[in-house]
Amino acid sequence: MVAGHGSATVVAFPGQRPSQVGFDRPEMTRILDLYGRMVAAGQWRDYAMDFTTDLASFAVFRRSAERPQVRIEKRPALRVRQGMWTLYGEAGQVLKRGHDLPGVLAPLERRLLKLVER
Repeated sequence: MVAGHGSATVVAFPGQRPSQVGFDRPEMTRILDLYGRMVAAGQWRDYAMDFTTDLASFAVFRRSAERPQVRIEKRPALRVRQGMWTLYGEAGQVLKRGHDLPGVLAPLERRLLKLVER
């Protein structure tokens, strides 16, 4: 890590690729903003993140000891094909795929708007 003016930059060793996929700051901000609004609406209660060499995953839960209600995955290897972002439902079904995070989060944003309108 190389520190500089309040931020950190990860520097890979020459000839080696990064060991895991992660979310960058704007992506994490967008996801956590939605998470906070869903928590405030009483829909989500907990989250978990997983980072591997192929993907970064953000899963949200209604209660702690259950399957995730929603899972957001970033797979850079699929960037050129169907897009690196995928939104999965509780049963593991693909709800949305795309090249940009806001488009993939749109179904959750619409759900939040319906909750607020009640």
